[in-house]
Amino acid sequence: MTHEDVWRAIERFATEHGMSCSGLAKCSGLDPTTFNKSKRWSKEGQPRWPSTNSISKILSSTGARIQDFTKYIDSPQDSGRD
Repeated sequence: MTHEDVWRAIERFATEHGMSCSGLAKCSGLDPTTFNKSKRWSKEGQPRWPSTNSISKILSSTGARIQDFTKYIDSPQDSGRD
């Protein structure tokens, strides 16, 4: 699992729930910019991972389980992997 895998999972999870990443964040009680692409890397070029609190909030707001989210990490679709 990579940094890119987790962020792609959030994007796919949002789309599956009929929202943009910004809409998902807002619906979950987070700042709408929480999942912006510009916030995925620090100014020093270090990856910023989504917090467990953010993941918990998107699960709660959509009624999803952690397994529902992790299937987007595990799925090779759109990742270029076999």
